[in-house]
Amino acid sequence: MLSILGYILGFLGVILFFISGIGLLRMPDTLTRMQAATKASTLGSLFVILGVACFEPQWTFKLVVLSIFLLITNPISSSLLAMTTYKRFYKHVYNTSGADALKTADTNKEEEL
Repeated sequence: MLSILGYILGFLGVILFFISGIGLLRMPDTLTRMQAATKASTLGSLFVILGVACFEPQWTFKLVVLSIFLLITNPISSSLLAMTTYKRFYKHVYNTSGADALKTADTNKEEEL
């Protein structure tokens, strides 16, 4: 029974990693990509760690320490990177839909000609 729970938690973690990858591809700018990657990958990592804890109960203490480390470091590093990006390089994207972005790219090409 515990191994089935481990498989389910591991599968949920893999799905969250997949969603994180899709978020990296679909989001329009750096800050939203960073947010999508950090939140989904942190939760996915925790689900995978819980799945491993179901398979190997004697590793639970080490896995809890690893989970605490992930919960502390991922949000802090993400917020520091986001703050630096915002202060130095950030340009707001006003056209967030793909169709609007393509129209803007086409008009820029016509203006260059």
